[in-house]
This record gives sequence, structure tokens and C-alpha cells, in this order.
Amino acid sequence: MKKLRIGIAGYGNIARGVEAAVKDSPDMELIAVFTRRRPEEVKIKSPGVKVVNFSQIEEYKDAIDVLVLCTGSAKDLPIHGVQFAKIFNTVDSYDNHAQIPQYFKSVNESALSSGKVSIVSVGWDPGLFSMIRMISEAVLPQGSSYTFWGKGVSQGH
Repeated sequence: MKKLRIGIAGYGNIARGVEAAVKDSPDMELIAVFTRRRPEEVKIKSPGVKVVNFSQIEEYKDAIDVLVLCTGSAKDLPIHGVQFAKIFNTVDSYDNHAQIPQYFKSVNESALSSGKVSIVSVGWDPGLFSMIRMISEAVLPQGSSYTFWGKGVSQGH
């Protein structure tokens, strides 16, 4: 069985979760973690996996099947999502709700220009939380949507 070769861009809490999920998935292997920091300062939990500076990411275009973008939604993903979609198939958890349509458009144009696939806004909210809410409303169309986040149906937004 050929394993899906994964790269992780950024190494914070989300990236550590992705690293653990890849480790627990027998059909995946982690190829590299990319960072803007000095690679020798980043300690990952996967022995033998390289930590590489962002400046060298393009060197891995043929070694990685999917790059999971784990940088910040506020400032980083609007740049990284578009930039990396030209090189890799990507998945991210962009969550600036009001800007998702424009972000999707920009990333989609970049991915299409290079024949890549990019999946945006995957995660708890938006993403999994939104899908669960949609499925629940399909099953109970007259029901009410509640949230544990506060006012509204999406983390208080």
C-alpha cells in the first residue's frame, strides 16, 4: 500500500494534532514539518522526520502529496494558502468567517493555475461543527440550532 505523504506547514497546537493524527494513520507518513523559525529550535515528536525552513519548501514539491497548513488565519493563511496552493495539494483550517468567500476564491485560482487541489476551512468551526449542524438541521428541519459557544450558532459570531 502506497502511503499518502504529508507535510505540515507551521508547528503550533494544530500542527501537533495533525502530527499525532498522521502517526495514528497507517496509510499516511509525515515527510517534513516546515517552519519560519530556525529548524533546529523546533522539536517535533516524530523521530526521523525533517524540520525544514519555509524557504526550502518548494524543494519538497515532488516528495509531498498533501501539505497541511497550520499557520494563523488572521495574517498567515491569506498568504500561505495562495502561495502553497501553487505548489502542493493543501488542506487548511482558515476560520475568518467573513473573509472565507474571498479566501476561497484566491486559493482556488492559485490551485487551479497549477492543477492542484486545495481544501479550505476544514476544522471544528468552520468545518466539522458546521457539517454537524447542517446534518442535524436536515434531520430535524423544524428544530433549533444551539451552541455551547454563546450567542449565535458559531462560536458567538
